Amino acid sequence: MDLRGRRESTNVDDRRGLSGKAIGGMGIGGIIIVGLIYLIMGRNPMEVLQNADLTGSSGQTEAYQPSAEEEELATFAKQILAGTEDVWTAEFKKMGKTYVPPKLVLFTGSVQSGCGGATSATGPFYCSADQCVYLDLSFFMNMKKQLGADGDFAYAYVIAHEVGHHVQYLLGTLNAAHQQMSRVSEKERNQISVRLELQADFYAGIWAYHDNEMFGSLQDGDIEEGLNVASKIGDDYLQKKAQGYEVPDSFNHGRSEQRVKWLKKGLTTGDIKNGDTFTPAYSQL
Repeated sequence: MDLRGRRESTNVDDRRGLSGKAIGGMGIGGIIIVGLIYLIMGRNPMEVLQNADLTGSSGQTEAYQPSAEEEELATFAKQILAGTEDVWTAEFKKMGKTYVPPKLVLFTGSVQSGCGGATSATGPFYCSADQCVYLDLSFFMNMKKQLGADGDFAYAYVIAHEVGHHVQYLLGTLNAAHQQMSRVSEKERNQISVRLELQADFYAGIWAYHDNEMFGSLQDGDIEEGLNVASKIGDDYLQKKAQGYEVPDSFNHGRSEQRVKWLKKGLTTGDIKNGDTFTPAYSQL
């Protein structure tokens, strides 16, 4: 990606070097690396933070010196966040709405969020309780090692996906889905979760389309990087990699082909009206 001269968002809470109370489980929202474990368990990652034990000591300051690589990634994350602010402000204006951006919380090790405690193993996630996107930058350093996925647009897609959940929150989609999930069976909850995740993928594509229109940010190979990541975070891919077979009823993020499809749809159309993942039959997603 070409981000030369791009501004950095100041809507960032840098908690690197602080430790919050960690939880015994793992993951929500944009879970990727430890998705292998959750998919085997057949659990919805959101449940872990919702049920986390929030008692215990508060965060303590630790001696911490970020590496040059991490500082470079921090700058990158702030630039991508700024791009999402610019794009979604414009898109909400088209809808006659006002976009209120999420805060990006950078952390190392563990963190307290409005949704509970989390560790680096959780992966990037969005918490609607405090409207923050949480990110340990070491996640990007591990993407290539864990998934064979690398590249600046691959990293940007991860951030834009979590911001996509914030867009869902502002539009009322996220809360409506969670209310519905509380009234149905586990299988149906998982299907609603898949619809949410695929729409967040679509919104990530919408961001990339308009960011490129505004700033000419995409370069040769960028889209391929994003689609490569999407193909490797599908529930079927992760389950087969972890256990050799898939359990479709436990899917809560979508198949690889579905994640690629919806990210690509946002990337190619740039029209938020094409992102309805709730009306089609589940088999047609």
